[in-house]
Order: sequence, then structure tokens, then C-alpha cells
Amino acid sequence: MSTLDWIIIIVLNGSVILYAMLYSRDTKTSSDWFLAGRTLPWWIVGLSLYATLIDSSDMIVDSGGAYQFGVRMFVFNWVGVIAGWLLMVYLIALPMYRLGMYTNAEYLESRFGPAARVVSVLIQVQFRTMVLGIMIKSIFLTLSIVFGFSTFVAWVVVIIVALTATIYTMAGGLKAVAITDAMQSFIMLTASILIFCLVYDKVDGWSGIKEKLDRNGSAVSTQMLHIGSDRIENRSAAEISETKIKRHQELGEDYNHEHKLMVKETPGWIICMNLLFAGMAYSIVNHTQSMRLLGAKSEWDLKMSIVLSSAILIVVTFLNLFLGVMGRALFPDITMLNVPESLQTVDAIFPVLVRDLTFSGLRGVIVAGIFAASFSTFDSIGSTLSALLTRDIYGRLIVTDADDSHYLLVGRWLTPVIIFGSFLYLPLLDGGMFQFYLQMVGVFVIPLLTVYLMGALTRVHRKAGAIGLLVGVIFGLWVLIAELVFISSGTRILPTSLINNLNTAPASMLITAGTMLLVSVCLGFSKETELFHKEKTAWLQSSREQIIHSQIKTPSLSVQLLPLVAGIFVLMIGLTLTFIIFW
Repeated sequence: MSTLDWIIIIVLNGSVILYAMLYSRDTKTSSDWFLAGRTLPWWIVGLSLYATLIDSSDMIVDSGGAYQFGVRMFVFNWVGVIAGWLLMVYLIALPMYRLGMYTNAEYLESRFGPAARVVSVLIQVQFRTMVLGIMIKSIFLTLSIVFGFSTFVAWVVVIIVALTATIYTMAGGLKAVAITDAMQSFIMLTASILIFCLVYDKVDGWSGIKEKLDRNGSAVSTQMLHIGSDRIENRSAAEISETKIKRHQELGEDYNHEHKLMVKETPGWIICMNLLFAGMAYSIVNHTQSMRLLGAKSEWDLKMSIVLSSAILIVVTFLNLFLGVMGRALFPDITMLNVPESLQTVDAIFPVLVRDLTFSGLRGVIVAGIFAASFSTFDSIGSTLSALLTRDIYGRLIVTDADDSHYLLVGRWLTPVIIFGSFLYLPLLDGGMFQFYLQMVGVFVIPLLTVYLMGALTRVHRKAGAIGLLVGVIFGLWVLIAELVFISSGTRILPTSLINNLNTAPASMLITAGTMLLVSVCLGFSKETELFHKEKTAWLQSSREQIIHSQIKTPSLSVQLLPLVAGIFVLMIGLTLTFIIFW
């Protein structure tokens, strides 16, 4: 990295952060901090949704996932996230917005009672701090590979980035976060376009990509370039005992005697189903998304914001994730990456491409985009989880009668606890980070997604939410240990078909929904009038009433329908790209 690169990085990100600090001076109340006083126009909300979704881990971890899984990674964003945004806005966010809710956990208490509200907060804290941990590891990889920093220096810089994001988030809350996200989104988009063009030229375009992948066998080319293809994994079995080889075979793996490899084949549709559910879970369960929607200045702005974010997402998904496919064409095996052995994982592909294919000045813009993406996620998750913990745990159960300034102070000081607490995940992220992400989503997030959808689409009993959520999470944890237990001891604690982490999401969804239906059959289904109720504490209810307001002007019918029609149109583009063009 040259002096010019450093100047570009500091100027681009420093100017945005300085603006955030100046803008945050207007933050006076909890509604300002948690929901930006409901003053955000659709384009700021849309850009903020995009910037929060595409963080540095998407540039690094998702390109690493594409290096591993190929173009089927597109399903997560092109179908899952966009479909999830549509469902979230029209089925869940609108009722929340009209009732003045601040968090998606409030919706769950209104529908299923306080236990569901509290458990959902705990799951979201686990889910989003895990994402922060993944992002922190991504920044560390960038600093180590692109900058060539020592381990100590790289971690010092990571901590400085986290601390900077903490300071301006504590000051301004969602007001500062949404504005900086919108500004940082332009830096991120520029970086994505530049690095894509460089690597695309290096591999000699589409024909060059296919030619280079074909050198490693037509099966590799098919897996990398076709979403619907089956995935074949090869793992060395040289140091595995005969007993454990037989157990792996019982789980559906084949043993290649000649090359001493365990070969695992997973149908493409199963992987796509997992990616679809994971994408929907991101949009619906993730309060970093709903918090921005609830900060919109009107219902129309709320709806229209997802059209903008979805359209940008279609383009950026291709730019960012296809880097992993092109990286696989250039470096067929991770042992070919010129990095220390401790950093030699699929997640190193993006930093290696930046290091090897960029030059001074351009490298600064691209790395500035990585840092911008990091800041946007640090501030987003910090403010989001602070809102959840302050309103849904602290204000609901612990201190219920304080004034507004007290809860504003609590929300601000929970931010550093959340951001720096996410460092605890780092020891778990030594392998492929996206695969770890999918495992955790299957265990914790899919049951919560199911509860939201069942609450919005059915009249299951009020007590079904907490019970279904608990059963779904226990099942996910059981699956998580089932394969390890069977391989190590031969004890089968689940049927063979379920001892596969890629089957966890659909099975968890069925078990959670089935449990909720069973409870409802026993206790009776709810009436429509039982959907919502008032908050039990004075501050929670008064803060709701403070932000409920009617729109200044009611749009015409054609204008009201525009967000829905445009949103469905963008989703159709994603479906066409996924199931026709790249299938």
C-alpha cells in the first residue's frame, strides 16, 4: 500500500465519519436515536438497506463462498433476500409501522407474548454478533494479505475501525447510521465495479473463465457456472481410520480408494433451498433491516425503499460474488494462493485478487470500499442490537419506569458492548466462514423466521410462538452435534437423512411450523382481534405514541401501487437470472 492509497482511504471514509459526527448533534430523544424520528426518505432507507447488507464480509466471505459453491450463491440475494424484503414490508413491517413499534421483537410479543419477544432478541443478538465476528475476521484478512501487516498491527487497526464506528454510532444512532450508510454505499459500489472489471479482464472474459475452469474438469466448470448443478466435495481420507471411513459412507459419502478421498455429493436443489431460506431469514428476522424501514417518513417511503435496494442488489451481487468464480478460474486450489498457511482458506481469495491485480491509487479506492462496508455494518448492528436490548429486555423487564433520557443513555452505552463482544466469535471462524454462517442460520434463525411467517400468515395460538421457537432451536442444536457424535462414537441420535447440516433449514422450518400447528390444535386458533396489544410499561407505550403520525398527503392509487409492482418486477428479474439464465 502506497501513501496515495492511504490518503484515498482516509479522505473517503474520514469525510463520511466527520459528517456523521456533525449530523449526530441533532439527536436528542430515544425516537431520534432508535428510529431517526421517522424522517428518512425512501432513497436513504434503500441505500442504507443495501449498504447494511453488502458489508466487507460480503465482499470477502461471499466471494469465498462463491469460490467454494459457485454461482448458486446468487440464490441468497437474488431470490431469498428480495422475496424476504417484500414479505417483510407488506406482512410485518406495515402493521409495526402503523402501531409505532420500534423493534421487530415488539411485533412478536403483540402476536405471541413476552417469552417469544425475549427469545427472539437473544437469537438476534447471537445471529448479528456472529455476522460482526465474520466481518472482523474479513477485515483482518484484508489487512494481513493486502497490506502485509503483521498479526499484531492488523488487529490494532481492526480495533481502531471498530472503535471509530462505535463513537459516531453512540452519538447519532439511526440518524447518523442511515446517512453514513447512504454515503458509504457509493464508495462500496465504485469499489465493486473497479475490482470486477480488473479481474474480468485478467481471466479474458466469460470464455476465458469457462476455459480455465474446464482445465480442472468439466464437472468443476458445471458446478461453478450453473446454479442447479450438484455439488461434489473431495476431502482427504489419508489420516482417517477405516472405522470412521465406514461411518462417513453410512452418511452417504463415497470413498475413492485410489486417491484416498472422501467424496460427498449434494443435490443442487437442496443447496438452493438452504440459500433461499437463509436469504429470507436475513430480510425478515434481521432488525438491522426492519429498523431502517421503521425509520421511513411515510408508508410509501417504507415500501419504495426496498425497490431501490433490490435493484442495486441484483447488480452488486453479480459483481461481488462472481469474483469468487473468477478467482477459482485463476487459482483452482487454495494452496496456490501466495499467503501464509494460517491464512490459506477460501476466504482469502478476495484479498489476494486485490493485492495481486490492483495498483497504487486504484487499490486505495477498493480498500476504501472495504472499510466503508465495515463501518456501515459496525454502526448498523451496534445500533440495532442496542435498540433490541434496551427496549425489549431492559425497558420491558428490568427498569420499566425511567425517563426517556435514561433509555437513550442505555442504548448508547450498549453499543460498544455489542461491537466488541462480537470478537468472541473469532476462534470459531478458522474454516470457510460462509459455511459456518449457514450452519448457525439453520440452528437459530430459521425457527425464528418460521415464527414470523406463521404469525403473519396464520392464526396459530398465542402460546404457539414461544413453544415452536424453543422446539426448533433445540432441534437445530441436536442436528449440529449429530454428525460429530456419529463419526466419533458411531451413535446415531438422528436419522441419516437429518445428519447433514444442509438439511437443517427445511427440516427445522417443518418441525417449528408443525409444533405451532399442534399447539394450536390443542389450545385453539387465535382470533384476528388478538393480534396486537398495548405495551405494559409507560416509556415503551409513550415512545410509541410519540412517533405515530398520519401521512401529510395520501398518494393516488397508481402511486400507492408503484412500490408493489416495481418490487415484484425486480423479484422477477432475480428469479429469471436464477432459474433460467444461470440455472
